[in-house]
Amino acid sequence: MTIQSEKGTSLSSEVNIDPSASNGKVGNTKIDNKIDKEILLEFGGPVGVTAMMVFFPFLMYYFWVCLEFHEGKLLVPAAFTYEAFKDVFYDEFWVRITTDAFPTVYAAQIYLGSTLLSAILAYVMPGPIIQGLPVPSLNGETASIVDRVWLGWLSSRRYACMTATNEIANYGNAIGVAFVWNLSGHSYLCNGLYSWYATLALSAILHYTGLFLLTDIIDNFGPIMSVAIIFGVVTTLLTYIITVATGAQHRMSGYLMYDIFMGAPLNPRIGRLDLKIWAEIRVPWVILFYVSLSAALKQYEVHGYVSAPTAFMVMAHFLYVNACMKGEECIPTTWDIFYEKWGFMLIFWNFAGVPFTYCHATLYLAKWDQIHGSPLTFSLPYIIFVYTLCLVGYYVWDTANSQKNRFRMQLAGTYIPRNTFPQLPWGTIKEPTYVRTEHGNLLLTSGWWGIARKIHYTGDLAMAISWGLIAGFESLIPYFYFVFFLVVLTHRVTRDMERCAKKYGKDWETYCERVPWIFVPGVY
Repeated sequence: MTIQSEKGTSLSSEVNIDPSASNGKVGNTKIDNKIDKEILLEFGGPVGVTAMMVFFPFLMYYFWVCLEFHEGKLLVPAAFTYEAFKDVFYDEFWVRITTDAFPTVYAAQIYLGSTLLSAILAYVMPGPIIQGLPVPSLNGETASIVDRVWLGWLSSRRYACMTATNEIANYGNAIGVAFVWNLSGHSYLCNGLYSWYATLALSAILHYTGLFLLTDIIDNFGPIMSVAIIFGVVTTLLTYIITVATGAQHRMSGYLMYDIFMGAPLNPRIGRLDLKIWAEIRVPWVILFYVSLSAALKQYEVHGYVSAPTAFMVMAHFLYVNACMKGEECIPTTWDIFYEKWGFMLIFWNFAGVPFTYCHATLYLAKWDQIHGSPLTFSLPYIIFVYTLCLVGYYVWDTANSQKNRFRMQLAGTYIPRNTFPQLPWGTIKEPTYVRTEHGNLLLTSGWWGIARKIHYTGDLAMAISWGLIAGFESLIPYFYFVFFLVVLTHRVTRDMERCAKKYGKDWETYCERVPWIFVPGVY
């Protein structure tokens, strides 16, 4: 395969992005180091992030109380008086939390047990090993000599895991799984798909044998959410303390609360388990799916069928978590993994925020059913519209991410074809075009990326709004995910544009001329 430049000359998919790079280094290390070490106080600085760390858990409980006890109506004081505020935030809000969302032993068993299971599967299941992006703080090295290795199921055979320098890393006898014991640095064992399938199979067995009924998840949602909130906060604090105590902190601002929020470590690991990528996709999206599946099973248990809106939420969340798992090899090159540190922002939101706030539509539909005695329904044309919007958004999001990350991996020589389900048309650009920067990187200008610079976010937002639309218009809470996501993406895009303009200079201006639109062609 060859990759075509804007001028039509070919570039082998095996060469470094920067022609002058060598020894595993990619790009202009001096510029990358400067950007990597630059400290920007975002989100309102120490005061802003402190408020966010207090506000997020409060907001999660607030929405839960509104959905669980007030049919999704926003709970507000009747007047601006002490008694009115006391009636809402103590007599109703606080009492509901301490009685109906108190963290029980059973809730802890469900949440911590599923989280531990995901960590064990992430550690032991087979899968391809993918190198992450070069790390500026390590002078552009990828911090690992482990190259592409497939950990397959072996049966009484000897195996050798060869490194990029053709040295033998491990050589021995194995029955079952072949393990790479020296996996370190910034190589990632991407076994999410096998872990996902194993989780689905195990949960089905537990449910149908009665050992653990999946309907218990929706029945114990409040207590499980409380356990997740506590776990997120405790993990944040322990991570910060351990990192600072061992001198492994990175890019610190000097403001305690800000550094706790943004994080101290860059790539924390326990053995070969990369905590950041595990928490990014293995925990939140799987729990989110099981919340919706639990609601669907509960509905079937009561009515003998699953309504179109509830089935939609199961489908939507299945597609999302399955996409994360089938394309996990693309995750190591994303901004969260490459640049962001592991602090409250990523830890709390992945362990608690994502699974227990992105499910608001599911909770609303479940409570509607419980209160009214029958599922919420809509006209067939409306149902078809929402399903279509979600599926079209998914197609754009999935194929756009696939195009971008396969382009990166082909350039780096780390691309591994995988026949994971589903493989969609136009997931790979056969003759990509790009702008070559003086920095050494290539800016993709073909496929979806020739239409808009952040087209994958457009697909993501289409899915997000469909998750709200399926719950109707009587409550604003199911639309929280879309509104929150829109704000987050707008901030992220702004930050990304500023970083790229600083990094690429005039080459960025040329790129923006070739691809002028950000989200939607002709609109923005």
